[in-house]
Amino acid sequence: MILSDRLRELREEKNLSQGDIEDRTGMFRCYISRVENGHTVPGVDTLTKLAAALEVPLWMLFYEGEEPPVAPPTLGQDVPGETAADRKFVRQLASRLARMKESDRKLLLQMARGMARRKK
Repeated sequence: MILSDRLRELREEKNLSQGDIEDRTGMFRCYISRVENGHTVPGVDTLTKLAAALEVPLWMLFYEGEEPPVAPPTLGQDVPGETAADRKFVRQLASRLARMKESDRKLLLQMARGMARRKK
């Protein structure tokens, strides 16, 4: 999906002109046109204003479905097939890695890669 096309699509679905969006956001119509034609990449603040002008949540600018996308699990949340012990181990590992020096993390990763290659 291309963001510029999605913005135009949402605007047209709501029967709004670029001038209407200009009035609602305070942005120039020519800027809105440049965004919709893919000549300009808007920043997060601009996207937030455009979403508000279109009366849609910000995520709808990036997603074509009607319902919000399901977010992947984050650290510490249940993942199918994962046990409480697995989650505890990952949290401990993340905590310890965060306290390591960058050079030590690189060394550890290099060792893990070597061990994984030998296992195959």
